[in-house]
Amino acid sequence: MPRQKKYPDELHERAIRLVFDSGRPIAHVARDLGIEYESLRKWVRQAEADAASALNCSRAASVRS
Repeated sequence: MPRQKKYPDELHERAIRLVFDSGRPIAHVARDLGIEYESLRKWVRQAEADAASALNCSRAASVRS
């Protein structure tokens, strides 16, 4: 049986957006939303990696065109 998520997807997305848009430290956003610091830190790092990967893919596609 798969493990149930601790935080809903909406909270996950909102927290990441708050970190990027507000420029506030991850610890402050995590505390305000009642999320564990380490969880939010991992989410933000994954979002940064996903954004970098998408950027690299779009650059590679434009070079091939």
